[in-house]
Amino acid sequence: MEAAVLDAYGEPLDIREVPDPEPDPRGVVIETEACGICRSDWHAWQGHGEWADDRVPIGQILGHEPAGTVLAVGDRVERIGVGDRIAVPFNLGRGDCAHCRNGHGNVCSDGLALGFEADAPGAFAERVAVPYADYNAVHLPEGVSPAEMASLGCRFATAYHGLAHRVDVEAGDWVAVHGCGGVGLSAVHVADALGANVIAVDLDDQKLAKATDLGADETVNAREEADGGVPEAIRGLTDGGAHVSVDALGVAETCRNSVACLRKRGRHLQLGLTTDEERGAVSLPTDAMTMREITFLGSRGMPPTRYDELLRMMDRGTVSPAELVTAEVSLGDVPDRLAAMSDYGTVGIEVVTEF
Repeated sequence: MEAAVLDAYGEPLDIREVPDPEPDPRGVVIETEACGICRSDWHAWQGHGEWADDRVPIGQILGHEPAGTVLAVGDRVERIGVGDRIAVPFNLGRGDCAHCRNGHGNVCSDGLALGFEADAPGAFAERVAVPYADYNAVHLPEGVSPAEMASLGCRFATAYHGLAHRVDVEAGDWVAVHGCGGVGLSAVHVADALGANVIAVDLDDQKLAKATDLGADETVNAREEADGGVPEAIRGLTDGGAHVSVDALGVAETCRNSVACLRKRGRHLQLGLTTDEERGAVSLPTDAMTMREITFLGSRGMPPTRYDELLRMMDRGTVSPAELVTAEVSLGDVPDRLAAMSDYGTVGIEVVTEF
C-alpha cells in the first residue's frame, strides 16, 4: 500500500509503497477513507517533542485522525466486524488499566499514540491497524461523510473534552480562544454549542471570519492590539475577564495572554503544543494566579467511551464538525499541506480523502 513516511525531520514526507498491516488478535485493520491533517502532524514532521520524550521516530507513518471501513478483524475482537465504519481516536487505550476503567482511556498507562510511535503506524496510508479495537473503535452513524468522520479526530475531540469535561464550560460563560487554527476553531464551535459567549483571537482576518461563521460572538485581531493589549481588549468585552480561556496555539505569548485575560477564579485550558522555541515550558505569573485563584488545565484527546456525547450532538445538529473542513486533498498533497502550516497558511481542517 501507499503511505506517507517521515524520512528526515523538516524534509518532505516520502509517499511510497510499504507492507500492508495485519490485525493483531485484539485489533482490526481499516481501509482509510479519510484522515485529517493536523498541526500535531506538523510538530511531528519538524521533530518537536524531544523535551517531553515525545519525539516521533524516523521511519514513522504519520497521520492520526482516521476514519474508514473495517477490512480485517483479529480473532479476539468481539464488538467490531468487517464492514463496520469507524472513527479512531489517536490516543489508543488498552481498556484495562486503572485510567481506562475509570473513563480516562485518553491517558492510559500503557496506551499508544497513533501515528506518533513505531508501535502504532499512522493513517496517512491506504490502510491502518487499530489496536485494542473493542475499546478504541467508535462506530459511526449512517450518513456521515468520510471527511466529517475524520474531522471528529484529534482537534475536535480534544477541544470538546477540554471544554466539556476539563474546564466545565457552562451556558453564559465568556470563553476566549487564542489561535484559530483547526483546534482553535473547533473550540470556538464547541464552546458556542455549549451555550458560551465566545471571543476568537488571531492575527488573520480570514481565520477570524471563519470563527464568526462557527459561532464566535466577538473577535480580536491581535495584530491590531498594542503589547499587552489582547488581555485588556478581552477584559473590556467581558466586563472583567473571561470565565474560561483557551491557548489553542502553544506559543508563550498566547499562553500568557490566555491566563492574563481571565477574571478571578477563571480557568485556563491548554490545547496547543509548544515549538522548539518554548521547548515545552512557558513562564507564568504564578503569584497572580494564586491570588486570583486561576486554574490551569490541559486536554489530550478524549476517552473513546465518551464519543457518544459528540455523536448525539451531531445527530441533533448541535455541532457540525463538517463545517470546519475547508479542503479535501490527496495523499500526495500531504507534504505540501504540512509545509503550509509552517507559515500558518491553512484555514480550518484539511482532510485527505484520496488514497
